[in-house]
Amino acid sequence: MTTRWIRGAAVATALAGGAAACSAPGGGEGGGGPADSVVIGVASEPDTLSPLLGYGKDGNSKIFDGLLTRDAGLRLRPALAKALPEVGDGGLTYTYTLREGVEFSDGEPLTSADVVFTYRTILDTKTNNTSRSELDAIKEVRADGDDKVVFTLKYPYAPFAGRTVLPIVPEHIAGKQDPNTGAFNTKPIGTGPYVLADWRKGEKLTFKANPTYWGGAPKVKTVTMAIVEDDDVRATRLRSGDLDGAILPPNLAATFDDDENKKTYEAKSYDLRTVTLPTAGKVTGDRAIRRALDAAVDREAMVDKILDGAGRPAYGPLPVDDPWFAKGIERGQDLAKAKRILDEGGWKPGADGIRAKGGQKAAFTLLYPSGDKVRQDHALAYASDAKKAGIDVKVESATWEVIEPRMKNTAVLAAGGSIGDPDFGLYTMLHSSLAGNGFNNMGHYDNPAVDHALDTGRRGQDEATRETAYRALQRELVKDPGYTFLTHIDHVYVLADRWQGLTTQLEPHEHGFASGPWWNLEDWQPKK
Repeated sequence: MTTRWIRGAAVATALAGGAAACSAPGGGEGGGGPADSVVIGVASEPDTLSPLLGYGKDGNSKIFDGLLTRDAGLRLRPALAKALPEVGDGGLTYTYTLREGVEFSDGEPLTSADVVFTYRTILDTKTNNTSRSELDAIKEVRADGDDKVVFTLKYPYAPFAGRTVLPIVPEHIAGKQDPNTGAFNTKPIGTGPYVLADWRKGEKLTFKANPTYWGGAPKVKTVTMAIVEDDDVRATRLRSGDLDGAILPPNLAATFDDDENKKTYEAKSYDLRTVTLPTAGKVTGDRAIRRALDAAVDREAMVDKILDGAGRPAYGPLPVDDPWFAKGIERGQDLAKAKRILDEGGWKPGADGIRAKGGQKAAFTLLYPSGDKVRQDHALAYASDAKKAGIDVKVESATWEVIEPRMKNTAVLAAGGSIGDPDFGLYTMLHSSLAGNGFNNMGHYDNPAVDHALDTGRRGQDEATRETAYRALQRELVKDPGYTFLTHIDHVYVLADRWQGLTTQLEPHEHGFASGPWWNLEDWQPKK
């Protein structure tokens, strides 16, 4: 999955109407099926299953492995590497020794050449990977024999090891194809615990256990990811037994509280709901409008009423319990302040209560993706709060195919958030150099002080320097908000209670295929 500000659990493909959503993905095996198979309802599907284009880059891909992985507490652990890296030359070199005996699912052995190929291809500007900037620190990657890989960095990059959870692909297959258009994008081969058996676009993906997986063959033999974009439909199918489990909004998950055959799992997350305020917009580009909206929004009410308490107010891109969060930027709704800011900015109330300046009404459109009830509710609450300050926000739903070409000039109820290090999520969201780069910096935010803080945080060699930079960045976003930060949501999952070994991690925005109670699916055991 990518860390881009994108379409839900992954890069979504909208379902055409309800017919596909109502077909039984598991051939009737949902709910009461055998304990060695599971059918899970997720909100969206990826455009590609190739790590060369960004799939699985934050770890937990079931088809692939990275050099490292994260455990339940998000600590880095060896995966394809036999140990954590040896760091040398003042933090400029990272050396990994590969685990012995690892094979791709086609039987070919993993070598250092596969690792080098993977990273070099992603770093190649001809490859359409919009997460390339996350590997900016790499100067060179080379093989040292068949079992060692050495990364040389341009500058010491404190969280670099966390970037090496990126999945490794086989050079003997992917190297013979165009990374942007090749068959590998939909027919991947990896070293992971599962192999892709079938992909019916817009309906489901089916995975089979890899019997030769280096970590041991999984006990859950068949996994189906049913693509069900609509939250209500997902809940209905789970209740009917068509699905074994699903990710659900908190209010829908609560309807299963009395079902003794279902178990609810809640995961804290960095998953942010926010409104992009494009600098190119006639209204959203005005700093007074942006600051007024920040003051007008009632974040606490959104957590209570929309999320049923399963979340936290968002005062910036980092959640309040993150160790890098800048204490003191917490702020409640202040309509008097919002109106004062607009008055001082020249936005005067009209007869209808909507403000105007130089003949321009304080009105703009806010788009949200169709079928996403949580975003819809956030958008409607946001519009209601804005109107109390004299700003008219027109809420519209649309598919991502419609939203994408409009997002440079039109506000979007967006989502994002990455685990591991502040650099992982903030740089792509805020740095001006990435404005308009795919779903990075969707609103074309441009603030030199924020850019400086991001660059300092990325290149800082000690934690104190980095901490100062990121806290300065968060305070600058209060003064010059390019987004209206709303909530950090908890992820809630409901599953049939037929397995043991299920846990959750602290999760990023991207969830569904990777995060969730199935992050360690290969370790599940059927209940006796």
